[in-house]
Amino acid sequence: MSEHLLLAPLLESYFRRRLTKQRNATSATLASYRDALRMLILFAAARLGKKPAALALEDLDRDLVLAFLDELEEKRNNSVATRNARLAAIRSFFHHVAAADPASFGVAQRVLTIPTKRAHIEVTHHLTNAEVEAIIAAPDQTTPRGRRDRAFLLFLARTGARVSEATGVNANDLQLERGRPQVLLHGKGRRDRVVPIPKDLVRSLTNLLSERGLANHEPRPIFVGVHNERLTRFGAIHIVRRAASQAVSITPSLEDKPISPHIFRHSLAMKLLRSGVDLLTIQAWLGHAQVATTHRYAAADVEMMRRGLEKAGVSGDRSARFRPNDTILQLLASI
Repeated sequence: MSEHLLLAPLLESYFRRRLTKQRNATSATLASYRDALRMLILFAAARLGKKPAALALEDLDRDLVLAFLDELEEKRNNSVATRNARLAAIRSFFHHVAAADPASFGVAQRVLTIPTKRAHIEVTHHLTNAEVEAIIAAPDQTTPRGRRDRAFLLFLARTGARVSEATGVNANDLQLERGRPQVLLHGKGRRDRVVPIPKDLVRSLTNLLSERGLANHEPRPIFVGVHNERLTRFGAIHIVRRAASQAVSITPSLEDKPISPHIFRHSLAMKLLRSGVDLLTIQAWLGHAQVATTHRYAAADVEMMRRGLEKAGVSGDRSARFRPNDTILQLLASI
């Protein structure tokens, strides 16, 4: 076997040089790409009847990668988005192969021609203001856990932070005493951003810091679990779902909503949009890498307008009171 086709040296140089040193990839990216390539190698080993250490680069040809992607969807029931994320990791590795080992360019080029799969864009679910406030009010404020839960729910709802951003916030990321309180969020891909925080969240965070004996300048986590360790993603999900289940008795509409920490992010975006905030500002606030991601909120808002018109009897009912002008009708018809 020629040296240039050995898989192990290319994998090692990919993670040690390209991702770590050249791209300065985050730990989350490293873990995601590592898992994707590990799954591909185990799949190839099982399919070809070889030990993983005995695989050569030429074993990972286009047909095998396509079979691996099919298995993700058909046997592992992965979504198209997950399938495309795995493919992105594989393509990243083969870009490195093409540059690091010109003799393997043909193998790499054939894999790089695999296209991403178009995914159905799901409806962007969000909560009404009343539903958001009902969930925030659900935790018992007479207990330390309840006060922590309310502060965390408020943080998600008022900042629009991702779960990883909310759980990753430290006391020294807060600026509560300045004229315009704000928090530094550490976003995906090392993209940090500063977002404002309103008075109710300022009060809740100030009380939480005082209760935990934290000073603003300390690099210690704000939200912690029962053992005083940083709150995990699973802990965050549990807090949100527990509060939502408690709020259902007061706000029954919550029972039909897909509750998760991320729904607060969508809800804030819709609230900003309806308040007249432009999409570029919403993009900067939420930390979207592309404005196209933010456009789905505008699409969701127009979809709600369409349903409202249908309920009002605009379509096919000349007796309906509401008469949108021709521009609105053309806009709705084009979507």
